[in-house]
Amino acid sequence: MPPLTLLIFLLMVPGFVVVGVYLERKVSAFIQDRMGPMEVGKWGLLQLIADLLKLLQKEDIVPKAADKWLFLGAPFVIFAAVFAAYAVMPLAPGLSGSGAAVGVFYSLTILSVDVIGILMAGWGSNNKYALFGAMRAVAQIVSYEIPLGLSVLCVVMLTQTLDLQVISFQQGIYSLEPVYLFGLKDLGVDVTRVGGFLSWNIVRNPFLLIVYVIFFIASLAECNRAPFDLPEGESELVGGFHTEYSGMRYALLMLSEYGMMLLVSLLGAVLFLGSWNTPFPNIGPARLADWTSGEPGTWLGYIMGAFWLLSKALLGVLVQMWVRWTLPRLRVDQLMYLGWKVLTPVGLVLFFVSGVWRLLGV
Repeated sequence: MPPLTLLIFLLMVPGFVVVGVYLERKVSAFIQDRMGPMEVGKWGLLQLIADLLKLLQKEDIVPKAADKWLFLGAPFVIFAAVFAAYAVMPLAPGLSGSGAAVGVFYSLTILSVDVIGILMAGWGSNNKYALFGAMRAVAQIVSYEIPLGLSVLCVVMLTQTLDLQVISFQQGIYSLEPVYLFGLKDLGVDVTRVGGFLSWNIVRNPFLLIVYVIFFIASLAECNRAPFDLPEGESELVGGFHTEYSGMRYALLMLSEYGMMLLVSLLGAVLFLGSWNTPFPNIGPARLADWTSGEPGTWLGYIMGAFWLLSKALLGVLVQMWVRWTLPRLRVDQLMYLGWKVLTPVGLVLFFVSGVWRLLGV
């Protein structure tokens, strides 16, 4: 990974946690007609700093009957799995992580490793509530990885590549291949130089808008976010798989959760919403796409690309928070029904439709 990209990732994830935790408290307070943090600093801006200082001072307790090495290593396995997936994320034209040709496959594979860390945390705690939470999490994540994978395969079917940077280039004015409206070559409407949202994958294949909804729902379950937060159901499990954790190990688990939120939002933006490309199209003499984009490999290109990608990702994070503080938690049977009997069959149908759409567009 290039040093500049590595530095950006190292600063971006903790920086997002600072913004994300404060934003979630304020969003939840707004939705529930409360004030949120107000006492520590102006508008409660220093509340997270106070919480961090508190966690730093807390004793790192390991239960006497716990499996020490499993218990201590679990937070690092979870964090490593989430952070490693950032390696293939494109940030801007010409600025990406490893640039792996199988970036989609790698990101889905490495994210699956966090299941092992969750199971380690639950089993290693030697606590029945933590174990129940871990088993719930494993069943939930494994189940929802199927519709998540199908939704990603629909995009791969359309783009014919596993490289996230190539997928990004295909959705804007810098595409090396002609981009046709709705992805249908027979229409003869070439929108390559028009750019904007007309080049996004959800427009190149309108069915991908439904696919994106499936991707978003499955990503909520992958993040253990409400209404899919059964592994952390406080009313019956105290706190789920992380019940016994305290201090900085608990902070590391929370860092992983918010890092996962940002990661799936970035992945959704790259696959469906034009990645780092501008949403504004060129309309006649108004060259909006040209004016709001930067040449690949230039500092302006890096800045504009990162701005558009992070803006789309943060909008996705905001919707995740909105859903969490609006919808009630599902029951276990409802969660499994939705995953296996609704999202998976619909995902299979849309996968078939995406293949037919690709054939029609060739």
